[in-house]
Amino acid sequence: MAFFLRRLSFYLMALLFAATLNFILPRAMPGDPVTMMFANATAEVTPERIESMKKLLGFVDAPLYQQYFSYLGNIFTGNWGLSIKYYPITVNELLGSAVGWSLFLTGSAIILAFCIGSVLGIFAAWRRGSHYDSFISPSMLVVQSIPSVVVAMLVLYTFAIGLEWFPSGNAYTVGTQPDWGSWAFYKDVAYHAVLPLFCATIGQIGGFLISMRNNMINLLNEDFITMAKAKGLSENRVVFNYAARNSMLPSVTALSMALGSAISGQLIVEMIFNYPGLGTVLLNAIHARDYQVLQGQLLLMTMFMLFFNFLADLMIVYLDPRLRKGGK
Repeated sequence: MAFFLRRLSFYLMALLFAATLNFILPRAMPGDPVTMMFANATAEVTPERIESMKKLLGFVDAPLYQQYFSYLGNIFTGNWGLSIKYYPITVNELLGSAVGWSLFLTGSAIILAFCIGSVLGIFAAWRRGSHYDSFISPSMLVVQSIPSVVVAMLVLYTFAIGLEWFPSGNAYTVGTQPDWGSWAFYKDVAYHAVLPLFCATIGQIGGFLISMRNNMINLLNEDFITMAKAKGLSENRVVFNYAARNSMLPSVTALSMALGSAISGQLIVEMIFNYPGLGTVLLNAIHARDYQVLQGQLLLMTMFMLFFNFLADLMIVYLDPRLRKGGK
């Protein structure tokens, strides 16, 4: 319990620091976001309109500490402001409509890559030096080194445009009304997700494979592995119950960080396949200088990263009995 409370307090302080930094950055820029928003406007913008937009978006002439505490209050009450580009849509609505798609696409890709890469890495380490190890490890590193834009364009051209096996874009058929109670709609979503999910997954397998392979190789000469073999335990039990489980600890940390970053979306994949995730929202917000959305997404990404890191701490304590005893 003491370990849990220490880690929780650390992550709460980290969240407060990130929120404070999120508050300072737009205000540290020359001028303010509203003035910059209207800087390239073709029509004449009156000072009264600029001032009213400042008040609407929270950039008022109040003392900085009052703005800060008002900002913190809005964060914890769920009022993240209005989008400049999609006014009068709120940041909550805009991010909420995209977060599910990013979590589905990027989260699924990371979990698939972790499972596939870890299993491949386990066998590569156990059979190190074999033909399998000599082929699979370099092959996955080569695939990982290919830019995601190249992979996505090749997959799109081959399987969507050339062979016409899969749709070329969107999360579901255009014109379809989302019906979350219909299996037909879920099948349509899955069908549209095949190509972007493949592109988001294939480039991440190599990292998890090499991480698991190296971790296991470092453990295979440990005394407890030698003892397990000497006791006559089966090969599968030695590999999975002893070597693989202890090799998972660093990989769990890498998985948590990858899942934490999943909220930012697969920007290149989402752009090419016109997928309505947070990567697309982030790109549009940058182009439109939509600071409210950028602030909200940065805060959301930070919250996810901290949450999954905290979850990784708990999982590592569960997987490693030595830490579990020391945390009591």
